[in-house]
Amino acid sequence: MSAVGKVVTSGVRRRRVQTLVIGLATMMAVAASVLGGSLLVVSGAPFDDSFAEQRGAHLSVQYDADKVSTGQLTESKDAEQVSGAAGPFRTATVTPRSEGAGPAWPMTVAGRGDPGRGVDEVALLDGRWPARSGEIALSADSALIPTMGMKITFPDLSGGPTLTVVGVARSVTRTADAWVVPSQMAALTAPGSGGYQMLYRFNDAATAAHITAGGKAVSEGVPPGAAAGEQSWLTVKKSAERDTAVYVPFLIAFGALGLVMSVLIVGNVVASAVGTGTRRIGILKAVGCTPAQVVRAHVSQALIPSAVGTALGVLAGHLLAVPVLAETEEVYGTSSLGIAPWVDLTVIAGVLGLVAATAWASAWRAGRLRTVDALAVGRTGSAGRGRRVARAAGRLPVPQPVALGLARPFARPARALAMGTAVLFGAIAVTFTVGMAASLGQVMKAKAHAAADVVVPAPLPDFGPPHPDRDSEKRSKPDPAAVAAVVRAADGTGKYYSAATVRATVSGLTGTVDVIAFEGDASWGGYTMVSGRWLDGPGEAVVPTPFLAATGSRLGDTVTLVGPSDPVTVRIVGEVLDPRNDGMQVFTDSAPLTAGHPDLTETSHHIAVSAGTDVTSYVDTLNEALAPLGATARAGGPDAGSDMVVTLNALSATLTLMLVAVAALGVLNGVLLDTRERVREIGVHKALGMTPGQTVAMVLTSVVLTGLVAGLLGVPLGVALHGWVLPAMGDSVGLRLPESVIAVYHWPEVLPLALGGLFIAALGALLPAGWAARSRTAVALRTE
Repeated sequence: MSAVGKVVTSGVRRRRVQTLVIGLATMMAVAASVLGGSLLVVSGAPFDDSFAEQRGAHLSVQYDADKVSTGQLTESKDAEQVSGAAGPFRTATVTPRSEGAGPAWPMTVAGRGDPGRGVDEVALLDGRWPARSGEIALSADSALIPTMGMKITFPDLSGGPTLTVVGVARSVTRTADAWVVPSQMAALTAPGSGGYQMLYRFNDAATAAHITAGGKAVSEGVPPGAAAGEQSWLTVKKSAERDTAVYVPFLIAFGALGLVMSVLIVGNVVASAVGTGTRRIGILKAVGCTPAQVVRAHVSQALIPSAVGTALGVLAGHLLAVPVLAETEEVYGTSSLGIAPWVDLTVIAGVLGLVAATAWASAWRAGRLRTVDALAVGRTGSAGRGRRVARAAGRLPVPQPVALGLARPFARPARALAMGTAVLFGAIAVTFTVGMAASLGQVMKAKAHAAADVVVPAPLPDFGPPHPDRDSEKRSKPDPAAVAAVVRAADGTGKYYSAATVRATVSGLTGTVDVIAFEGDASWGGYTMVSGRWLDGPGEAVVPTPFLAATGSRLGDTVTLVGPSDPVTVRIVGEVLDPRNDGMQVFTDSAPLTAGHPDLTETSHHIAVSAGTDVTSYVDTLNEALAPLGATARAGGPDAGSDMVVTLNALSATLTLMLVAVAALGVLNGVLLDTRERVREIGVHKALGMTPGQTVAMVLTSVVLTGLVAGLLGVPLGVALHGWVLPAMGDSVGLRLPESVIAVYHWPEVLPLALGGLFIAALGALLPAGWAARSRTAVALRTE
């Protein structure tokens, strides 16, 4: 081993605390960066690959068959910005029922003779494409579970046609729920209904503005009002990426905190090593080491633990990615998702490069030191620095050890600043994590709608095969009207409403939306409004933000819901926070739906008991009255959080603990250096009568001001970080978050958080304080 190599290895072994601090800080930064960078890539990779391979449609438009001709739609293919088009395809909204299945859910069927080539090439996953009437290919994303050979009937259509599933396919832009040959569409289209579908690709479709411009171009030759709905590929892309995209802003924040902290700690540790090892540097130069070798030795002492921390960080990033990627591994049923090797290489090179640059900048002073000057310098710091502050502290009405500790940061301001910066980032992380947990709790509260004291849940839908006993059970399902009568008549019932769920489609969109129809005032039921107002009568609706984005609608617009019966038109009067079903829900009054859906059996009942009523006794009494109806009441309350919320909370807690540990170790490193420099001074204090307890108090007090200032600065910075990350996370999943979700910090919680910096500083100073208290007076006095 070369002389420089021996210097490096001995330095790493001798500075165990500094080595641990650098390694842990680097591991934290790398783990968050690998996870965040991987999710940023993975979230879009499956969709982008499939979209390019299938030449997905940038814009799919649904036209009213009564207002436009096939000739006019064919001419729209020649619009200026169109690079390719497919259609017109005849479409219809139908309500199928598969053999043995339960509820009938509407879906969009398109008539296509083949899977297509130039635009929206539908990928065939199983079986074959329909070749004749009586055959159908189901989308893999269909509400019906696609099974080869399954029979599907349409009891609401004339003649009750029956089709056989011959294939399972997937359109990357979700242009339909099922496909049949064009000749089959006549039997699937009710009189006065149906439409045409056109699929377009544009020369430029990277932004929503480009899609809007392309939509205007293709509609120029089409009669006004002919377009019944449209869907942009950007909306589908955001929906496909939402499971992983929500983590990206959160991980970017932690990755940035980790990287900045790594740079600061590495610079501080190397600078401290240069400052405390000045005499050693002079000896190295005296025995023949060049300035470049001295600098390289200090840089290597930082790179070795950084390399180990980087390797552990990459491993931790891969392990943390497992639960996050689990939900998206089979997004398109083609390949599993993993971390791209180039992400690992980029993070490794970037972090180690930053460490090397920071260490070199801090070690540069070591190379410039003159040998004679370095040999003449002792280990102790300047005796005169901070004397004025020490004299001022001595006049304070506090014990002398406390006064000595309070004055210590002014004797080593640079070191105190470095320790304070480490504590600052720890306080920021703790504040941010507390706010994150509170905000996610508010989101889950809005999702649960759990303001009711008592709930009579809706009966579960029946998905099993037909059976005489099951048919009898269906006939005996609770009558919602009878349940409502029992609830209203029960002693202790205060507020009450019922909610029935039906499925419907919206013109221009594939798949179904959940329509929740209320009977009674549900404004108290825990629904969090983002904008607009709650329902005030029949014909009004409130919808989540993703529904507005997918349909291109705004408050005041009307949408038409097509279900098993006549279409229902409602006006949007409010925007509500609700992430269920990807935000594709409509909340409205039950009056417009009652005529078309007389059998709203999927009905839940929500009760707020009157003041002074015991909920447990109320539930027991109510269940006695509900037993003959086959219904059961239970106490209300939120259900368990979603997997995404649990994962986010676990990730934030893990990364925060790592940041706090790094911050505490940074303080430990600074206080340890300080106590070793002051070992003779501490010996003098002990010789004059200072007890071990007073020694501990002096050392701990030396970080009080640093911890308090860092905590007071860290809280507002953590609040500001939370105010940036939370809206970005909401935007990544297409949700606008109301102020009640973001403004979660209140004075009773903020004040303890401000003391978090003091706790971190004291935690880091505890071990050096114990070492100083245990040191023997005679040994300390002999130390030069």
